[in-house]
Amino acid sequence: MRKAVAAPQISGISNPTKQQVRAGVTQAWMERLRPYLYVAPALTFFFLFFLFPIAYVIYLSFFDWTLLNLEEMDWVGFENYSALLAESDFHQVLWNSLVYTVSTVVLGILLSFLLALWLNKKAKVYGVIQAAVFSPHIISLVSVAMLWMWLMDPQYGLLNALLEMVGLPGYTWLAETKSAMISLILVSIWKGVGYNTLVFIAGMQSIPRDIYEAADLDQSPWWRTLTRITIPMLSPTLFFLLVINTVSSFQVFDTIYVMTQGGPINSTNMLVFYIYEQGMDFYNGGAASAASVILLGLVGILTFLHFRVMGKRVHYQ
Repeated sequence: MRKAVAAPQISGISNPTKQQVRAGVTQAWMERLRPYLYVAPALTFFFLFFLFPIAYVIYLSFFDWTLLNLEEMDWVGFENYSALLAESDFHQVLWNSLVYTVSTVVLGILLSFLLALWLNKKAKVYGVIQAAVFSPHIISLVSVAMLWMWLMDPQYGLLNALLEMVGLPGYTWLAETKSAMISLILVSIWKGVGYNTLVFIAGMQSIPRDIYEAADLDQSPWWRTLTRITIPMLSPTLFFLLVINTVSSFQVFDTIYVMTQGGPINSTNMLVFYIYEQGMDFYNGGAASAASVILLGLVGILTFLHFRVMGKRVHYQ
C-alpha cells in the first residue's frame, strides 16, 4: 500500500498550496544562486582577460604565423618550441633572465631587510628617511631609466665624475657586456628597495612586543633575537616578497627597452623583451607565442617551488 507523501512545510503556512510550494522552491534556488551571481562579473572578467588569453597564446604557439598576414597560419606542432630551444641566442636570454632574477631578488630583499631593521624606529627623522627610500617606487620605470642613463653617461654622467674625483678612470657602463647587466640590476634594486623596505617595516611592527620583552628578560643577545624571533615571525612577509619580486623580475621590459635594447651583444636581452622583438620587430608570431608559453611555464614552476619548499616554513601568528 502506497504511503501518502506529506507536502513540504513552508514557514508560517501549515498546508501550502502548489503555487506556494513552487514559490518556495524558486526562492530556495535563488538563495543558492545568489553567491554565484555576486561573483559572476569578476569571474567573467577573469575568464575573458586572463584564462582566455593564456589558452589562445598556447593555441597560437603551435602555428607558424606572422603579424603581417594573419590569414595564413600553418600548423607546425612543437616546431616553434624545438627551434627556440635549439637557438643559442634564446639560451643566452634564459641565462640572462635567471641571473637578473636571482641577483635582484636576493640582493634587493637582503638590502631591504637591513634598511627595515635600521628604520624601524619611532623618531621623526626615520619617517623622513622612509619617505626618501620609498620615493623611487612611485616614479615610472621609464623616468627611472632615463635618470640612470644620464647618471651613467660616459662623458657627462655623475658616476664617472665621482670616479674621476677619487682618481679612477671613467667607465662605459651600458656599452660593456660585463657592466651592462650589473647596471640593470642596480637600477632594479634602487627602484624596488623602497617598497620592500616598507613591507618589511609593516611586518616588524605587527610582531607582538611582549615576545621581545620576554627576550629582554632572558637577556637574549641581539643576534639570537634576530634569528629566533624577528626572522621567523617575518616569514610570511619574506615569503610574499620573494614570490612577488621573482614574478616581477621575469617581467622586466621598460628598463631594457630604454637603456640597452637587449645589448650589447645580447648580454641584457631577457624573456619579455625577446618576445617583443620576435613579435614586433621580426613579425614572428609563432616564436613569440612559444616564448610566452615558456615564460609562463618558468614563472609557474618557480612559484610552485616557492610554495612547495618555503610554504611549510612560514610561521603565521
